[in-house]
Amino acid sequence: MRTLSILLILILSSAFVAGPPAIDKKVIKNDMPFLVDFYKTRHKNPEISLQEKETSKALAAELRKVGFSVTENFGGYGIVGVYKNGNGPTILYRTDMDALPMYEKTELPYQSQLKASLNGEEVGTMHSCGHDIHMTTWLGTARAIVTMKDKWKGTLLLIGQPAEEIGAGAQMMLEAGLYEKFGVPNYGIGLHSSPTLPAGKVGIGKGYVMASSQSIDINVYGVGSHGASPHMSIDPIVLSSMLIMELQTIVSRNVNPTESAVVTVGTIKGGTVGNIIPDMVTLKLTVRSFKDEVLDLVNKRIKEIARGVGIAAGLPEDKMPEVIIREAGPANYNNPAIAARVIESATSVIGKENVIDEEPPVMLSEDFSYYGQTVHKVPTVFYWLGTVPDSRMKSGNLPGLHSPYYYPQPEISIETGVGVTSQALLDLFNTKI
Repeated sequence: MRTLSILLILILSSAFVAGPPAIDKKVIKNDMPFLVDFYKTRHKNPEISLQEKETSKALAAELRKVGFSVTENFGGYGIVGVYKNGNGPTILYRTDMDALPMYEKTELPYQSQLKASLNGEEVGTMHSCGHDIHMTTWLGTARAIVTMKDKWKGTLLLIGQPAEEIGAGAQMMLEAGLYEKFGVPNYGIGLHSSPTLPAGKVGIGKGYVMASSQSIDINVYGVGSHGASPHMSIDPIVLSSMLIMELQTIVSRNVNPTESAVVTVGTIKGGTVGNIIPDMVTLKLTVRSFKDEVLDLVNKRIKEIARGVGIAAGLPEDKMPEVIIREAGPANYNNPAIAARVIESATSVIGKENVIDEEPPVMLSEDFSYYGQTVHKVPTVFYWLGTVPDSRMKSGNLPGLHSPYYYPQPEISIETGVGVTSQALLDLFNTKI
């Protein structure tokens, strides 16, 4: 009896120590030649927002090969892959697919040479935001998790999303009935290439990790005249200059110093030649914040300052600056419990020294946030995947995202991303949060 009791204790202790199952790293390592080749093909053939036809076809075809049920052209060129593996939680894992309209200058042997049409003009195309890494990691994770299906139960919901770069794709897929048709997930996970973290590392924050993003246009009206007769005008270029400078006081003098916000005027358009004072100038702004109340304050002050500049210039009521405020994309918020689970997953795969578990928030934005901001309030986590080659880390030459010179270190980045994400999925499927 004593021997039986000891044996039972040993069995139970062993089961407790073992915890959730571990990924098979050998499976992932053996898949790397295929994945790197897939990555380079996608890098050479980027498609810009709303034009991801061939990209989505390629991803859909690969998912079908490993047993996913795939729906194509869902919310634009969006794809939804479903793998049912018994009773358990449903987990959403999303990748974006679109490239940017810009010419690549990396001089890589697999550099993009493709051009596209945008608003009637020919433009270059480039995966300068790492979406090719995202897609390859997503596909590699799908292939790995299927080979490990004896280690988990549940449903994996893979989202191939279009139009992230214009902030539209997530809404397009949700408005097409993503959750209504495929079910509401228990958790959502995503990742983004980091242009500052070395390949082989990941960064995972808790709470707010990316800001909300809002676009604002301001039409500044005036009275035009000859450039040599400024006294006969109300110069909207001068008014715009005053307005731009005043807008910079919102963050420094109106927003609580313990909060964060950005107000940037990115475009000024007005006039044709130097000797004509125009009657209108258009400013285009981006506004970033983490909290709705901060965003509301910034919007209020933009309208007040614009009107104040108009009054000071003596503009009549019908020529006051027109402020056009568009709906803001929500901030990305990492559910602390899910983030802690993913940190543990990453640590078990790549070691604590390669996991930055307090990655600070940034003012960049990402429409992944929409998947957790519906009425269902799905808890989500969005982490940074290091991509910077060792040579670039040593040189300090770190082009940012959207730079024509940005490129990742494919092999290490992909292997790290597949390993960390696969383990995170296994842990989420096997552990109740």
